[in-house]
Parts: sequence; C-alpha cells; structure tokens
Amino acid sequence: MMQLSFIRGAACALTLAMAATLPQTVQAMTNSTFYGIVVHVSANNLKVQNPKTKETLSFLILPKFNAVYREGKTMQMSAIHSGQYVGVIYDQKALGARHADQIYLLTNANEKISAIKN
Repeated sequence: MMQLSFIRGAACALTLAMAATLPQTVQAMTNSTFYGIVVHVSANNLKVQNPKTKETLSFLILPKFNAVYREGKTMQMSAIHSGQYVGVIYDQKALGARHADQIYLLTNANEKISAIKN
C-alpha cells in the first residue's frame, strides 16, 4: 500500500515537471497593439473600443504604470479620458491576463504608433 502511494506521488510530480517545461503559446510571447476610443479608465483598468469593428478590450493597469505617451512625451495616467483615441501595446504573459505595457494618446483614428515612435 505504501509503495502504491509513493508511485502515484512520483507520477504526479513527473507530470507536473513535464507540464512546466512545455513551450508557451506564441500569443503569450509577443506584444500586440490595439487601437480605439477609451470607454472606461480607472486606476487599475482601461477599456478601449475599436469604432470600426466594435470590438472592446479591457486592459489591466499595473500599480506603478507610467508608460503613457503623447507626441513623444511621457504623460501621467490622469491624462487619459473617456472618448480619446489611444493605441495600446499589450501582452498576456502574466497569468494570461491582458495588461497594458504602453499607452499612446493619439490625435485621430488614422494615426498609428509607428508614426509617433519614429
């Protein structure tokens, strides 16, 4: 009986070790960009809707987040308001939750982040 429980425990540990070494999905390894209009903003959440596709995404904002940019300059989180066009660079590495890495305040819907960064 004791041997059987030891074998089960070893098999469980081996299964967990194998699962931990599996490669991560491609989506979790790359950053993505989403453009749209701010629908909701708070200290820990940002909700943006793409006016063309009507797709809405929510992004977590980490506690010491300070990567908000307008025209190449760093801005405060308080500069983000509902109704503004934004471009959000985000990933889903932390527990699969979508969180913002950088937020760009845009002047219109046709502006892209690459035009601002260069």
